[in-house]
Amino acid sequence: MKQFLLLASLLALYSAATLSPQATDAFTLTGTVTDESGQPLIGASILQLGTAHGTVTDADGKFSLEVPDRCVSLQVSYTGYQTETVKKACAGEPLEIALQPGGLELEEIVVTRRPPARKSRREDQAMGAIAYESAPMRIAPGPEPAPNWNTEDYALIEENRFLSVGQQPLSTFSIDVDAASYSNVRRFLRNGQQPPVDAVRIEEMVNYFTYDYPQPDGDVPFSVNTELSECPWQPKHQLLHIGLQGRHIPTDELPASNLVFLIDVSGSMRDANKLPLLKSSFKLLTNQLREQDRVSVVVYAGAAGLVLKPTPGNEQRKILDALEQLQAGGSTAGGAGIALAYQTAREQFVKGGNNRVILATDGDFNIGQSSDAELVRMIEKERESGVFLTVLGFGMGNYKDNKMQQLANKGNGNHAYIDDINEARKVLVSEFGGTVFTIAKDVKIQIEFNPAQVQAYRLVGYENRLLQNEDFNDDRKDAGELGSGHTVTALYEIIPPGVESDFIADVDALKYQNKTTPAAAESRELATVKLRYKQPDGDKSEKVSIPVGSKVLPLPQSSNNFRWSAAVASFGMLLRDSAFKGEASYPEVVAMAREARGPDEAGYRQEFIKMAATMAELAPPATAERK
Repeated sequence: MKQFLLLASLLALYSAATLSPQATDAFTLTGTVTDESGQPLIGASILQLGTAHGTVTDADGKFSLEVPDRCVSLQVSYTGYQTETVKKACAGEPLEIALQPGGLELEEIVVTRRPPARKSRREDQAMGAIAYESAPMRIAPGPEPAPNWNTEDYALIEENRFLSVGQQPLSTFSIDVDAASYSNVRRFLRNGQQPPVDAVRIEEMVNYFTYDYPQPDGDVPFSVNTELSECPWQPKHQLLHIGLQGRHIPTDELPASNLVFLIDVSGSMRDANKLPLLKSSFKLLTNQLREQDRVSVVVYAGAAGLVLKPTPGNEQRKILDALEQLQAGGSTAGGAGIALAYQTAREQFVKGGNNRVILATDGDFNIGQSSDAELVRMIEKERESGVFLTVLGFGMGNYKDNKMQQLANKGNGNHAYIDDINEARKVLVSEFGGTVFTIAKDVKIQIEFNPAQVQAYRLVGYENRLLQNEDFNDDRKDAGELGSGHTVTALYEIIPPGVESDFIADVDALKYQNKTTPAAAESRELATVKLRYKQPDGDKSEKVSIPVGSKVLPLPQSSNNFRWSAAVASFGMLLRDSAFKGEASYPEVVAMAREARGPDEAGYRQEFIKMAATMAELAPPATAERK
């Protein structure tokens, strides 16, 4: 009995000790990091040694970090400065840390003792450059990286095939306003490189350009426009052009914005076409802001931190100063940055306003939550708060296009690739409203084709936006967003009845389904276009239905909208060496684009024509001149 009472007493003491406030309460370390002259360093990394737990300094060089013990060891680092190790940092004793210029040279690294054994790779990354006591040991520099090393990543695209109307009369997909593929492809072509096949998303190339569609005149926030003509690359086929025009809202009439700039300042962002271009791009965006707008800046490298608290948009000097002082260095805790950015946006949420995180990165996350599945689940959960996401991609060599696409698609947002300052101006100035302000969300399109007028059809592009037919009426199913002034264009290649084609799969006739109804046979409608959309803050969709006539315009009589979109789609199919490119050729792309160029104040269409003309000169004769 005595042994039992003794054991019970020990257990009670143990429970009291482990559950006491002192054992569970966190302690808060605070401090300031400056350079040798006393100027604050923005975005300096503060890491608790031996962990991946840390933060960064804000616009005043200050930091606050919760730790499990009253006193811990810290590592303080900033690009271009010597790393400082604080062996004993204690809560309640603010730190004043002045970093000295310099840092380790790449040619030679000095380590005073080997690290303790059995450390995980992630722990080693978190520890960074840590000094250990004992005799020094010199490590020779490693080999130079291969000059053509490339880890860019793109999701596989399996081109849409022709579907028989008798078997599958419905086609359903989500709209896509992204244009990242076009500017990324342009980057490859400018560098004299053939873009990877999966980098070429035809719908994004077509949607890079604006079209001359009429503004909506009713309660629906977009107009719907259709046109049917001959297919340029398959003369016996037809091409159905569907265009949406989002209502344009002048910038000064846009609701107040709550923007969080989420900026990747990891080591992979050092290149001139990454962080330096990123900072210039955000300066352009900052100049568009108004007094009623609010901007916060969150950065992430080895840790994530808030470097600029919510600041009125008209305090542009303060915002620009915070951006200018950002430096790149360290690993990439993208997941932690995303979580902090959404938290910041939620805390400043503007009801009825534009609440958005703008993520700028090369997409190369490597510590913390970094897998596609983890990040997508996080974004899907965060979008329920009403905060939208814009993803801006930068750089080359390690660009993770597939990750950027998924985050934007799942975050109720859009994705752009910034390859130069002109593209930044297009996305963040000329198209500011469309980039950051949504007028309709979860926009889906469903086409029902009339079997009396259509034998088979193929949706050109949108492979990663296809939906199940039952998703159209399911308001729980996520779809694309439409911004202020955005245009969306989709093309269907159609095989009319009676036209023989090797593209139509041989499928047995259905035994139990109805034949073509008399109403369908008598109708002059080619198809019915149905759309569903939600208000930006709504949960229930509204439906629009529009019939499409079967009258086919001769190609020369088709609109500039039609021929321009067809030229860009032909160009994309040639770059992909598509099985469906038919008689398309680069010279024909150039000729059709020149005829359909129309007004081109910014010069984007002329730039496309020059690219296509260059490809025409480089293409082998058999490809350039099809007989």
